[in-house]
Amino acid sequence: MNRLAVICARGGSKGVKGKNLRMIAGKPLIAHTIEQAKASGVFHTVAVSSDSADIREAGRRYGADLLVERPDEMASDSAPKVPAIRHCAESAEKSTGIHFNVIVDLDATAPLRIVDDIVGAVRLLETSDFANIVSGAPARRSPYFNLVERDDTGRVHLSKPPKDNIFRRQDSPDCFDLNASIFVWTRDMLYSDVPTPLGDNTGIFVMPEERSIDIDTETDFEFVEFMLNKRGSAA
Repeated sequence: MNRLAVICARGGSKGVKGKNLRMIAGKPLIAHTIEQAKASGVFHTVAVSSDSADIREAGRRYGADLLVERPDEMASDSAPKVPAIRHCAESAEKSTGIHFNVIVDLDATAPLRIVDDIVGAVRLLETSDFANIVSGAPARRSPYFNLVERDDTGRVHLSKPPKDNIFRRQDSPDCFDLNASIFVWTRDMLYSDVPTPLGDNTGIFVMPEERSIDIDTETDFEFVEFMLNKRGSAA
């Protein structure tokens, strides 16, 4: 089984400027994900895709096998991520001459994952009939119990009314927050006509809340840094 790890990291960032190269727990943010991918031992190639030469250089310094220049049109604030993953995978195949059966997107802004999470998500895909896997954590709020929507009149209603009354959140169906950490694709799913992280045959790899923070704000950055430093001091 030939597996490719793709780490897409844009040079621009609105919420936390320059976050992919910002130092956190002693190294640039992107370095944590590169090192996790390498340490997992499941990938033939670890590729960093970026429109930024500085990010690609950081990828080289921290052990990425392949550096891919991401086209500007795939690096804007509004650009979807799947085309960038495809572009990186296509570049990797041209460069290595390898046909990758499994492509794994690891988000650089979710460094609290551990190596076992990567291995587990890949194993889940390869031991199941799922076409792709997303990672997530048990949701704190349930659309069946305490997550509401406001209608045109200003009144609020449960986002997903249950068939029967539910009096405790614990009795509602299991719900998950997608944590943007790990996306595992079969080749056929990634190259389908309308590839989407949530298709008709998508499975979920469940991670704990403490490993599921995606950095979108300065507060996220500070919390993740605290958790990484705490993990390091306990090692």
